[in-house]
Amino acid sequence: MFNRLCTLLLLPVSALATAASSPELEEVQVTGRHINLVGAAVTASEGLISQEEIALRPLLRSGDVLELVPGMVATQHSGTGKANQYFLRGFNLDHGTDFATYVDGMPVNMRTHGHGQGYTDLNFIIPETIVTLAYKKGPYYADVSDFSSAGSAHLKTPDKFDDGLLEVGAGENNFYRMLLLDSVPLMDGTVSYAMEANRYDGPWSDIKEDVKKYNLMLKYARSLGDGEASVSVMAYDNKWHSPDQIPLRAVEEGAIDELGSIDETLGGKSRRYSLATQWQNERWDVSAYAIRYTLNLWSNFTYFLDDEVDGDQFEQRDNRWLYGGKSEYRQALSLAGLAVTNRYGAEFRYDDIDEVGLYKTQGRNRLGPIRSDRVDEWNTGVYVESEIAWSDRIRTVLGARYDYFNFEVDSRIDQNINGIDLGSNSGKEHDDKLALKGSAIYTFNEAWETYFSIGQGLHSNDARGATAAVDPVDGSSVSPVDPLVDSLGYEVGARGFLGERLNASIALWRLEIDSELLFVGDAGNTEASRGSRRKGVEVSTYYRLTDQWTLDLEYAYTDSKFTDYAPEGDDIPGSIDQVLQAGISAELDSGWFGSLRVRYFGERPLVEDGSVESDDSTVVNLRAGFQAKQWSVKVDVLNVLDSNDHDIDYFYASRLPGEPTGGVEDIHYHVLEPRTVRLYVGYHF
Repeated sequence: MFNRLCTLLLLPVSALATAASSPELEEVQVTGRHINLVGAAVTASEGLISQEEIALRPLLRSGDVLELVPGMVATQHSGTGKANQYFLRGFNLDHGTDFATYVDGMPVNMRTHGHGQGYTDLNFIIPETIVTLAYKKGPYYADVSDFSSAGSAHLKTPDKFDDGLLEVGAGENNFYRMLLLDSVPLMDGTVSYAMEANRYDGPWSDIKEDVKKYNLMLKYARSLGDGEASVSVMAYDNKWHSPDQIPLRAVEEGAIDELGSIDETLGGKSRRYSLATQWQNERWDVSAYAIRYTLNLWSNFTYFLDDEVDGDQFEQRDNRWLYGGKSEYRQALSLAGLAVTNRYGAEFRYDDIDEVGLYKTQGRNRLGPIRSDRVDEWNTGVYVESEIAWSDRIRTVLGARYDYFNFEVDSRIDQNINGIDLGSNSGKEHDDKLALKGSAIYTFNEAWETYFSIGQGLHSNDARGATAAVDPVDGSSVSPVDPLVDSLGYEVGARGFLGERLNASIALWRLEIDSELLFVGDAGNTEASRGSRRKGVEVSTYYRLTDQWTLDLEYAYTDSKFTDYAPEGDDIPGSIDQVLQAGISAELDSGWFGSLRVRYFGERPLVEDGSVESDDSTVVNLRAGFQAKQWSVKVDVLNVLDSNDHDIDYFYASRLPGEPTGGVEDIHYHVLEPRTVRLYVGYHF
């Protein structure tokens, strides 16, 4: 187990509210949601989650760890190996668009990705190695930019494990997992390592997922100069078969059951290798990284709609290097008797994409290319942020950020395909944005604080869309999309921390975005759409019944609409309106621990006029365990009530064998995995 106290440097400086005249930066000891963020937070919708809390959560998939962010829902429309589907603040985030995720300073979201813009695959993360998860919702923070209009999460791995752990797990449907982690001293520093091997076949009636996932984390940390330095290596390799979403009519007609498939040859393989280094002291935080990433993904969402003979299966290919880094300088000073903390930062990212491609396939065999491009995409950003404590009660945080993006797309296909000149989609583009952000905070007392925030944000579009001239399928002319899309958010909220028992927050927010990115079923991708606005309310409460028992309740309501008139309607497909999560957890002196959790996922419109909606869904998960000295045993019961609610729903046209040309518009869905039990035995050393 990790040390119960995790160290986080809260920025801007956390001491300003309690010592307005002091210019010193202060390091704060925290234990996740048990910490009092009054006097430290900038908004009501930010927070910190510790490994202690993560360890109590039963997780079906690695990416489910983001469900610890209040209001976040992580689902899946395909197999275990693929990135999760995320929902937050009325967004169907697809696989990560408009929510930025970082691990030890490395961005996870992939730009101009083969499957979807902002693709966020967290399968390379070992949940036991997340020492803290810090989240921030809304575009109010100068240190994050692309994909962060809805929010961001920063996952941190530890420099040292307090104890070693060897854990083996087994469960239904041939689930097996092995985990080994520990730290050892080396040359005035510490080497920490974690290794994970995972196998899983899944509950599907006609497909064995045959997941073969391997993860490695190796990290060396030591003091260097007047700061702390670390170098880490991560390696991830995964192969799987996919039970993708299925048409409702196929189940109702008895062609397949809810655990069946139309195309049984789908799946994927992915690899990710990274090298990252960080150095930080009281005033400086410097990091750099290099990432090698590949993905081959086979999908078939429309079956025989476009090709009655060979079918509509396609392969999406992504092969890239990613380089970047960030530096930040923090300055604490006193001006006219006021405590001021300034942050100055700069970052750089370069995506060297050797190929982002789309191929027509049958049974995973390539029949021919649809599109294949080489892309060079880079951006640089600089920001400044200043926090001023005007009195013991009033603080302001003002920030500005400038981002510059450069896109270059070169077709890898130098001949016409079906008479279509794909080379005309090659080109160069660039764009830049200046974003202003600000928050005002009023502290009533040590227990209550209120916030008002406003900020501009952005998300980048796929570089191929920014230089597009012709449709690669039919050769028709297309208009390029804007390289960068603006957003503007507002929020008012309050936070309370009472008697070290109740930690509560409420936020009323609004977000306007110039262009949606929506999932397109027949392409398996996201495309730019109309502008939108969202508004909502979020309430989060965490109550410690005793030192050993905790209750939590998180509720989010969102109203989402397109902002421009169109005959088809103004509902945003996939926009979630309600999310409710609640749970009770315990860590008893006797050694028993566990948690029981329920997640309610509200109805969603599937078409613009709201005439077709998804059903709501509810899932209950349980973890129970016991630790005695060096041994621990835990049991996860996932989907305790064996619900067959839908994990995800879409509405689009597809064609099954024997159906008329043109296909049938229908709901396509992926059911929740049936109840499953997993047992883990751990040895702590």
